[in-house]
Amino acid sequence: MKFLKLVLAYDEEEQTQQWQDYAEKPLAEFLGSKIGFDAELQMYIIALTLSLDGQVTTRRGLATIHKHLTSMGMFGTGFAAVYPKWGGGSEIAQVACRAGAVGGAVYMLGTGIKDVRPATEGDEVEVELTSGVTVKTKMIVRGSEVVPEDTIRVSRLVAVVGSPLSSLFEITIEGAPTPAVAVVAIPPGSVKGEGDVTSQYPVYVIAHSSDTGECPADQSVLYLTTIRTPESKALLERSLDSLLAALSTDETPKCLYQLYYEQASGQSEPQVDGQIFTFPPPSVSLAFDDSTLEPVHQAWKMAMGAAADDPEVEYMKFPDREGMGDDDDVYE
Repeated sequence: MKFLKLVLAYDEEEQTQQWQDYAEKPLAEFLGSKIGFDAELQMYIIALTLSLDGQVTTRRGLATIHKHLTSMGMFGTGFAAVYPKWGGGSEIAQVACRAGAVGGAVYMLGTGIKDVRPATEGDEVEVELTSGVTVKTKMIVRGSEVVPEDTIRVSRLVAVVGSPLSSLFEITIEGAPTPAVAVVAIPPGSVKGEGDVTSQYPVYVIAHSSDTGECPADQSVLYLTTIRTPESKALLERSLDSLLAALSTDETPKCLYQLYYEQASGQSEPQVDGQIFTFPPPSVSLAFDDSTLEPVHQAWKMAMGAAADDPEVEYMKFPDREGMGDDDDVYE
């Protein structure tokens, strides 16, 4: 109860004095030395931070847990978070696409960039598209295609399971709807791979039921994540097997499909080369980081130029286009 009170008011002066000396130290050290929690209880609390390496700082860890607890009930009884489909941020990208459409953007589906030729005369960049068409633009915004070899990478495994895994999606609070997402944290050292190599980092499993619309009824989708190591692929597969065995009552659920891939975090800052703005690779964090949207704002400022400083120009605010207002009323 003492720790709960601290977390709920962690940023108030009275509580700040308790953890300030540990602010940049691992949260586990604060929990053990200052609060007196044993290793097992520390493990459960750190799992709430969704820290990929388990070494989250005290400052960031308390802020994350505070955000989680104070969000409880915000999206309905028993819910403290919203999860996107498909194990990533694709739905956030879709929101951006919709905003672009409202702002008058034109889409060329199934078309990519083949080559970019920087401006030699004037201020326009030539862009050769995969369709063979060449266009000119005053600015190009693109994603990063090159990631340094020494960057942090995560291993991800997507598994479609031929079982609803009902025990993961039970109602735990009276009046709450049936959950469609569950989070399972497997602590470091809990999984053994080939050659008895144990897991060095936590393994997180985000389980989605068929209510998410990602799979047919009586199936479920599991998204497993851990920091990449030479053994991480085998450790994720073993984690999947162990979880399915633990959830089985009679027969172990069968895995229908698996997809393994690795993702690099890359640099955190966008790159600007003349009229070309390049976004950094997306965050590998399991929780959405608001700072991810800052490069978007920077790209907007570059596109707007001097107009971005006009107090009457609002970021991400689009006036209704002629003829759109009446149609939108249909959906209200």
